[in-house]
Amino acid sequence: MQKLKIPFLVISFVSLFLVSCASKAMKEYTELPVTQTNFSIPYFADAGVDYVYKAHITVFGKEFGGIFITKKINDTTHRVVFTTEFGNTLFDFEICGDQLKVNSIVEELNRGIIKKTLQHDFALLLKKDFTIEGQYENDTIAVYKSRDKKRFNFIFVSKKENKVLKMNHSSRLKEKITVEYLSENNTLATKINITHKNFPLRIELDFIND
Repeated sequence: MQKLKIPFLVISFVSLFLVSCASKAMKEYTELPVTQTNFSIPYFADAGVDYVYKAHITVFGKEFGGIFITKKINDTTHRVVFTTEFGNTLFDFEICGDQLKVNSIVEELNRGIIKKTLQHDFALLLKKDFTIEGQYENDTIAVYKSRDKKRFNFIFVSKKENKVLKMNHSSRLKEKITVEYLSENNTLATKINITHKNFPLRIELDFIND
């Protein structure tokens, strides 16, 4: 009997811990029953579009400016290219979920931790479909919670305009990455900021109109 109590107590503690963490992250919002099991962010979903942005990346105190281009090349893979304004390639990646193919990268960025972080950031940015396991709201914002392996993505959507405003990528304890979007409609983000809470990397993207 004593042996059965210990696993039960552990399970109960873990369950309480997860609930308390979720409650802390969403303390300013009201929890709702889950009525929507899937959610899509459409900003990079069109395979017929080359998404071109003026980019500024700061990492470990070094600043890189230029042009960021991404294109969906099939259902699972995006091509991501960052060049100087003179056309010199800073990096050229193909990203498929957790898989990264490096076509080229400059020496200053060719460090394992930087490549891994950029891969994760761009995979998060370009991800379209999310499975929802929690919903929250306040007067103006709807929030959708999606599990991402051992972490969670919280997607914040304007109720009035039905636009994705930001996404928080969080551990069980605290927020790790914030992706903020500014859009004129619900299909194209004209400005994007990616900010890390505990890693010296920031990405700023401004859409370039033809």
